[in-house]
Amino acid sequence: MVIFGGRSEIGVELAVRLAPGAVVVLAARRTDQLVEQVAAVRAAAVHVAEFDADDTAGHAGVVDAIEAAHGPIDTAVLAFGVLGDQDRAEVDAAHAVAVVHTDYVAQVGLLTVLAQRMRTRDRGRLVVFSSIAGARARRANYVYGSAKSGLDAFASGLTDALHGTGVQLLIVRPGFVIGRMTEGMEPAPFSSTPAQVAEATAKALARGKRAVWVPWVIRPMIFVTRFVPRPIWRRLPR
Repeated sequence: MVIFGGRSEIGVELAVRLAPGAVVVLAARRTDQLVEQVAAVRAAAVHVAEFDADDTAGHAGVVDAIEAAHGPIDTAVLAFGVLGDQDRAEVDAAHAVAVVHTDYVAQVGLLTVLAQRMRTRDRGRLVVFSSIAGARARRANYVYGSAKSGLDAFASGLTDALHGTGVQLLIVRPGFVIGRMTEGMEPAPFSSTPAQVAEATAKALARGKRAVWVPWVIRPMIFVTRFVPRPIWRRLPR
């Protein structure tokens, strides 16, 4: 199992739950600083690998190196991403592009590489993290929301493309997650923790599901958001 984004709180929590009996690779930049994350995954043989999500040209090489060292990847979790600064993104085009590149373009690139490898073996599991923010982009975070919307659409299409191949793709759609990424922000209703998201993800993987909403109550909420009048919608907070 490989956690692409080895510093991710959700990714590490998921690794803890799937680790017993597995070989776990935490892939991230500055692997010498992953001591805390490695220690958290105590029930497995844990390794680290240098991985820069934004270096899309290097994705295939990273996968090659991991598989050469540890064998074919059976489960790949794409746990990297950035929230970005919405105010800055509205005036700084480079920052807006950087957020979309990490949260959408880099995800698309890595998913394509991994799906192709797994498809040739007729087995494997992919986990990708979408967000309730992608259901309908809000004024307060439309840059991040648009990237998640695109990622969700891509992953949904890839799920259909993988149907019948023996490769499972699970799309996780959490609401507001209380953690490092959202530190200092007011938690939204029906918030969850990284541990809760990881627990729901592990159960969904075990059951062979294609999608899971965390918590489950946000699934009907996503449907309702489509009908909120735009004058009201644009005033909603992040």
